[in-house]
Amino acid sequence: MDDLTLRLLDAIPSHVVFDGWSDAAFAAACADCGIDPGLARLHLPRGALDLAVAFHKAGDRAMVQALAGEDLGALRFRDRVTRAVWLRLQAVPDREVVRRGTTLFALPQHAAEGAALIWGTADAIWTALGDTSEDLNWYSKRAILSGVYAATVLYWLGDDSQDHSATRDFLDRRIEGVMRFEKVKAGVRGNPLLRPFAAGLDRFAAHIRKPARRDDLPGSMTP
Repeated sequence: MDDLTLRLLDAIPSHVVFDGWSDAAFAAACADCGIDPGLARLHLPRGALDLAVAFHKAGDRAMVQALAGEDLGALRFRDRVTRAVWLRLQAVPDREVVRRGTTLFALPQHAAEGAALIWGTADAIWTALGDTSEDLNWYSKRAILSGVYAATVLYWLGDDSQDHSATRDFLDRRIEGVMRFEKVKAGVRGNPLLRPFAAGLDRFAAHIRKPARRDDLPGSMTP
């Protein structure tokens, strides 16, 4: 992010707590930074909405950085995923700012962008944990984790337990549910009666690939 966005992103949370991710909060952040609102709009045409998106993505980057410093070698994979989600929650300086963001992205006109941000968080987690899937699993892993993460955030926003222990338990239950689903999938493949059905799904999935990176667009360079 450019310096102007970083300065505004540092200034706006204290105003978001009272005014939400609104034009009023954006104007107040500009005033705090001594930045002309017109100049700020050149960088952030949608004002507070663009800052809300930047705030979420900054949390993803903080989570990835924190995860890189963790020793995960002794953990089961499910525990690595749990740890990553927990680090993402800890990357948030103020729950009220997230609560206001949840309200913003619940609006019909912003719901698609909010869903894309959650998907981006799930993708950041799987990528940081070394996911190498390129087929249907690439999509299913992110879709399932998106649901887990979104549900955990909503629970966390209302959790007043000591050290958010209730949220930890909630997250553990969600991850356990995912693990049971994976066991059911494995059982389907091992069942002689269901094996033809599973094989058909596998053939279908073999034609699905993760999104390819485009290097042929204007302004892009191939390394």
